[in-house]
Amino acid sequence: MKNLVYLLVFQSFFAFGQNSDEKKLKEIYNQALTNAKCYSWLDYLSNKIGQRLSGSANAEKAILYTKEQLETLGLDRVYLQEVMVPKWVRGEKETAFILDKKTKIAVPICALGGSIATPKNGLTAEVVEVHSLKELEAFGDKLKGKIVFFNRPMEPSNIETFTSYGACVDQRFYGAKEASSFGAVATIVRSMNLRLDDFPHTGAQSYGDIPKSQYIPTAAISTNGAELLSQLLKKNPTLQFFMKQSCQQFEDVLSYNVVGEIKGSAHPEQIMVVGGHLDSWDLADGSQDDGAGIVQSMEVLHLFKTMGYKPKNTIRAVLFINEENGGRGGKKYEELALKNNENHIFAMESDSGGFSPRGFSLECNETDFTRILEWKPLFEPYMIHSFTKGHSGSDIEPLTGAKIVKAGLHPDSQRYFDYHHAANDTFDAVNKRELELGAATMAALIYLIDANGF
Repeated sequence: MKNLVYLLVFQSFFAFGQNSDEKKLKEIYNQALTNAKCYSWLDYLSNKIGQRLSGSANAEKAILYTKEQLETLGLDRVYLQEVMVPKWVRGEKETAFILDKKTKIAVPICALGGSIATPKNGLTAEVVEVHSLKELEAFGDKLKGKIVFFNRPMEPSNIETFTSYGACVDQRFYGAKEASSFGAVATIVRSMNLRLDDFPHTGAQSYGDIPKSQYIPTAAISTNGAELLSQLLKKNPTLQFFMKQSCQQFEDVLSYNVVGEIKGSAHPEQIMVVGGHLDSWDLADGSQDDGAGIVQSMEVLHLFKTMGYKPKNTIRAVLFINEENGGRGGKKYEELALKNNENHIFAMESDSGGFSPRGFSLECNETDFTRILEWKPLFEPYMIHSFTKGHSGSDIEPLTGAKIVKAGLHPDSQRYFDYHHAANDTFDAVNKRELELGAATMAALIYLIDANGF
């Protein structure tokens, strides 16, 4: 009888806690859908400032703007962290032509981040099509003096599109370095995109530790351009390709992470981070990648302040700089956290676009994962159903802690790579309601962990 009483009391307290959390999540979502600022912040960031490549004047404007907006929220602290970042400038718009017999066909290309320029008047050479880095070995010396065309598409059968991206991005990142070792004079890479269109998608590439004398120009070609080039090569393997780009790499420059925080009422020494990256590629305003994640992270703090919620732990929004071409913002944040003996217990990143939220990708031990799964029913009314183990985010990846839990917001990914790193990644591609739902979902999990602990 005594044990039954204890069981009933426990169940009563558990039900009360669940009911309390359910009400709090409803309040969070209601606030986000009626009083959020994230969409107007993104409007300004995208349409008044624009592209925010690390080291650019626009990146500096974005740093100042977001710092000013955080200061209007009445937070306990808003500050900047100094970060030295690379400064790469694209220069004039790139041009490219397929030269097939007497036919000259223009195709869309864009230099990959960190690439060197072609000669001033451009570069012309025959093309060799390959589908993997390994395939270069089969051609060997036949690649000397040629342009290597990496044409491995994203696999369309994967429901999770980031799986497809991860399976082919090596040709973009390492392609120029590897092709150079076989004497190639340049590389062009099929854009990381699941649909056929005329937008070339840029992205980071690396020459690794090879001498600068062995650097070769590298660019992305649109998926339509890649399809056309591949078809024409089958008919004429000796056709030539012309490309011209004028990008430059300069010395590193000073930039900043932007940080805003609400101090914890019970455990101020325990820190929970929510963030995204403030820099974007230079072809567009980067509304999906990662303007959405930036304003959603800011919105988490705005929601808590609007609701009058006083967190037990310190909650910190971090707007990381230089995720796209160096990851130095995340590394600097961790370096300073170690220096200051900070205790991070949780970190969440939004860097997968502003589409409808579907759940979270979690890095944690089994005990913590099981605990988070207990909250899954609270999210199901909001169509949040995917709680999986996996990568959380590039900027929080360096962050360490004795028992840190990391989470990545997982939006619907089907359209993300239509825009990723391309000229169509603009404000009009972001839906206001989807953006707000994502911010609410982030705030909801942070609230549950802060209020209930592990």
